[in-house]
Amino acid sequence: VQLQASGGGLVQAGGSLRLSCAASGRTFTGGALAWFRQAPGKEREFVATIAWNGRDLYYSDSVLGRFTISRDNTKNTVYLQMSSLLPEDTARYYCAGDPERKGVSWFNLNPAREKYPYWGRGTQVTVSS
Repeated sequence: VQLQASGGGLVQAGGSLRLSCAASGRTFTGGALAWFRQAPGKEREFVATIAWNGRDLYYSDSVLGRFTISRDNTKNTVYLQMSSLLPEDTARYYCAGDPERKGVSWFNLNPAREKYPYWGRGTQVTVSS
């Protein structure tokens, strides 16, 4: 199973980027997908998650209103549209998935309650001030 993230890069503050994460080796259409990030010297943190239905979405407070997670089950792919980027959004962004996580509530999708088993290698996002 592979999760291949792409779309990272260097952008000025206030700009936008769209990350993609394509899964292969297993279908995630019936399970949850998520994005996390890790800045240098900091722990990895949750960014957003999306249920299998594509309608139940949850975000961290730090990105709510600026980032949008979505998915295309026909392509086994999850996206993260990032807008109004800030220098503090600089991090390596990782996608993760759990093909068996069927629930749609925050209780079910919360990565603190249950870890996501599949992870990609990440893509670097750097926001300059």
